[in-house]
Amino acid sequence: MSSITYLVRRTAFLLIEVLQLLMIVMALMSWIPQLRQSRVYQIISTLVEPVIDPFRRLLSKIPGLDRFPLDLSFLAAWLVLRLLQSLL
Repeated sequence: MSSITYLVRRTAFLLIEVLQLLMIVMALMSWIPQLRQSRVYQIISTLVEPVIDPFRRLLSKIPGLDRFPLDLSFLAAWLVLRLLQSLL
């Protein structure tokens, strides 16, 4: 039974790492307007946005952050993913 638990924990850990890597790639690609139109960016965005969007909606409800010039949802999602990883 412990080997199954280990396998599940390790798989979850790796999935979080892959998601974090995709988040970094997406952030870097977003700085270059030509890359935002690429198919790779669209695929990565499709995978990453469902994770970031709930944080974006939550942070937009906090007074003052709705007009903040930086999108802090990426940072919030990253921190929660790191917390989840540490709990594994």
